[in-house]
Amino acid sequence: MNEIDILEQQAIDSAIALQWKSAIIINERLLDLDSENIGACLRLGFAHLQMKNLKQAKKYYSKAAKIQPKNRVALENLERITILEDKGMSQPSKEQTSLNPSLFLDVPGMTKTVTLVNVGQKNHIAELDLGQTIVLKAKKRKVEVRTSNDIYIGTLPDDLSKRLIYFIKAKSAYVGYIKEAEPNKVTIFIREEKKGKKVAHFLSFPHNIQSNLNHMNNDDDATTDHEEEEVNDENELEKLANDLTTPEDKEHLVDIHSDDDEEVEE
Repeated sequence: MNEIDILEQQAIDSAIALQWKSAIIINERLLDLDSENIGACLRLGFAHLQMKNLKQAKKYYSKAAKIQPKNRVALENLERITILEDKGMSQPSKEQTSLNPSLFLDVPGMTKTVTLVNVGQKNHIAELDLGQTIVLKAKKRKVEVRTSNDIYIGTLPDDLSKRLIYFIKAKSAYVGYIKEAEPNKVTIFIREEKKGKKVAHFLSFPHNIQSNLNHMNNDDDATTDHEEEEVNDENELEKLANDLTTPEDKEHLVDIHSDDDEEVEE
């Protein structure tokens, strides 16, 4: 391995560990050795953007765009920076440097990384931060994703929405975080925090999330964003949860439900 290869790996490791200051130092060293290193430019832009150093982020994304004029990552982040500059959000943020690297730790059946659909307004998406907490809001036929201030970000895909609606109504609880935010794309990380008793033996996130969804009724009348539908029949709820879990998923079920019978109030 030559010096550039070693530094490349160190730069990637620093980004994975959310160590932005270290990542900046390493990638700057890479640019000293190779001024046309597109990867180093993009990583530097990203690291500075996480710390809200917009001037420096703009500098490196612009350099990346000069090297590769059609680079989508560079162009989309330059658009995001322009929105943030127009909002006057140019002060460095210390919050991002303290993120826990284990925040996005994957646990089969209990966590899921998902790209949202029907993404919200660009000026709102531009303000999202890596690791920012989001809220899942179950509606009649979809699950909306909003900020803690109730700003709309997007919705979960239909198949995942159908599944989680029943789990949320059964008093399962989830936390979510922003994993990636670009003007036209938002990816979130969802983690199961509590399993509702009625669905205690079923996976929140099976391997095939679309399993056995054909029986769901897609012909209901359209509803407004503020309409919600309660599932009142306990037998129906458990049957639907059962239908949504494949035989292969059942082989890997882990019952994380505690002995505490108390349920969280809605």
